[in-house]
Amino acid sequence: MNLNPLVAFLKKSPKEFTKADIIHYVEANDIKMIDFRYVAGDGRLKMLNFVITNRQYLEQILSSGERVDGSSLFPNFIHAGSSDLYVIPRFSTAFLDPFNEIPTLSIFCSFFNKDGEPMENSPEYILKKATQAFTRVTGMNYQTMGELEFYVIGSREDAFPIPNQRGYHEAGPFTKFEQFRRECMLYIAQAGGMIKYGHSEVGNFTLGDNIYEQNEIEFLVTDACDAADQLVIAKWIIRNMAYRYGLDVTFAPKITTAKAGSGMHIHTRITKDGVNQYVTDGALNDTARKAIAGYMTCAASLTAFGNMNPTSYFRLVPHQEAPTSICWGDRNRSVLVRVPLGWTGSNNMVAMANPKEIATKHDHSDKQTIEFRCPDGSADIYLLLAGLCVAARHGFEMENALEIAAKTYVDVNIHREENRQKMESLAQLPASCWESALELERNRAVFEQYGVFNKQIIDDTIRQLKSYNDQHIREEIANNPTKMAEMVDTYFYCG
Repeated sequence: MNLNPLVAFLKKSPKEFTKADIIHYVEANDIKMIDFRYVAGDGRLKMLNFVITNRQYLEQILSSGERVDGSSLFPNFIHAGSSDLYVIPRFSTAFLDPFNEIPTLSIFCSFFNKDGEPMENSPEYILKKATQAFTRVTGMNYQTMGELEFYVIGSREDAFPIPNQRGYHEAGPFTKFEQFRRECMLYIAQAGGMIKYGHSEVGNFTLGDNIYEQNEIEFLVTDACDAADQLVIAKWIIRNMAYRYGLDVTFAPKITTAKAGSGMHIHTRITKDGVNQYVTDGALNDTARKAIAGYMTCAASLTAFGNMNPTSYFRLVPHQEAPTSICWGDRNRSVLVRVPLGWTGSNNMVAMANPKEIATKHDHSDKQTIEFRCPDGSADIYLLLAGLCVAARHGFEMENALEIAAKTYVDVNIHREENRQKMESLAQLPASCWESALELERNRAVFEQYGVFNKQIIDDTIRQLKSYNDQHIREEIANNPTKMAEMVDTYFYCG
């Protein structure tokens, strides 16, 4: 079973799609238009429209792509004097546009320079280089999945209210936007997104004439490059659905004080020959601990790709189920890196819940992931996943990785007063974009190793983060709700 119309029609997985398959689908389904889609330097999804006038033209654009103005798409890297780039479609990403009344096929593209080589500064290509370097160094594959948290905002309804900040897994009629979330999930799946589940989240409040309802859509683990594409598609679909429903949606990390912020937690998994390498005999192993050590070592600098505007640091404060200290633990939501509950205990739960089922033993080790909890919706998704991949690889290159993992492990809620001493012994995440930039500068050699991130992209990221001049942002907004509201409004549609 697969909800993607192309998979159902072609009877093959997206990884196997060819140019001939795309042409066959277009002709058989009377597709009128092709849209090329790609993420530019501002992190926004862009689009180029083609009307299919004949088979020859269709084959031409699928074979050679198209020429675009690189100086407008990447103004920090490409100048007007040498601005042309090629966008080349990746057939595995093709999906039927769920919104366009004109039958339209969308395809994600990669950027190539004038010499026909991949564009070094393209975020999508940086992620590809990161995964390739990881495999060369470790002999394993790096996989990820994301959790998209977002607020849906609509007109206030007084019937069946939810208590403030008690929206977690609530159902209708108490939750008002359940049908909206369901339709988003369906469209994402039809576009190739591998969804795990969706639900309402903790955040729920009314302000003036509006209700603010937090939701989450979580994905299944897959290769990091595919995971990034799916998150980009999902955000595009959610925003389009909101626009058509007459609702508003924000992925902003923090939109008001004393209410739940929205993160974009990233789960990771390392595999070899399809087998999860994080566990041995049901227990976390040294492979996992080495990756965790890499995350611990690079954590502060990873905020440069995962927390990219000042409002990110309104969310990363103590006692908000958002991490501030650089540490890890099992099932502990006060830590930066969490090892979530796995299926390593009883294998007979289904039989216990269903008396007619026979107890059987299953290997659920593929379910074990490691969660990195500080990123949010401001992130450049491709650069964030590339950075995490680099950090994990670095863990395998450090001689003292297991020592670092042991030193940064905690098994208590570090925000409780009785654990203050433990918290004070731990390194802290940056408190501003400015501090994040300094951490990236300090740790840039790790990201630049093997040519994954080049000097230009690191320099530009540092410049961008410093441009906010937010060194004292928390102090500035502490007793100034007007300033905070202005900043929230500025970055409301981030990412």
